[in-house]
Amino acid sequence: MKKFKFRLQVVLDMREKELEQKQMEMAKIVSALNQQQEKLQNILHAQSQNSEKLDTLYNSGELDIVQIEAHRDFGIKLAGDIKNQERIIDNTKAILKRKQMEVQEAYKKVETLKKLKEKQEKEFYKEFLYQEMKEIDDITSARFNIG
Repeated sequence: MKKFKFRLQVVLDMREKELEQKQMEMAKIVSALNQQQEKLQNILHAQSQNSEKLDTLYNSGELDIVQIEAHRDFGIKLAGDIKNQERIIDNTKAILKRKQMEVQEAYKKVETLKKLKEKQEKEFYKEFLYQEMKEIDDITSARFNIG
């Protein structure tokens, strides 16, 4: 029996490899996004602690202008850092969205070829069974005609 061979197997293999590569790239972007969001949470936590320290200084009764100025300046810096980090996260999300679309397109290409392979394989075996049945009929007819 001749075995089924998909003519576009090389193309299918290349597309599967491309899909895996794009999925790995997307995983790296997701990892970077998670790190960036964690960094934002750390900045927000630092801002919260700084605000608490500033409130404590105001409520302590003693006004230490140098410390108050230092905490206020640090708070301003943190506010800027938060805006920058949010911008970075938004950009990374946009990149992730594009990469997800690329993965989706690569997946569609792979699935299309897999369906074509499946269809051709079914046709191959259908034809094989037809030929086998024809051969059996021929053998049966030959035996019947001889006897």
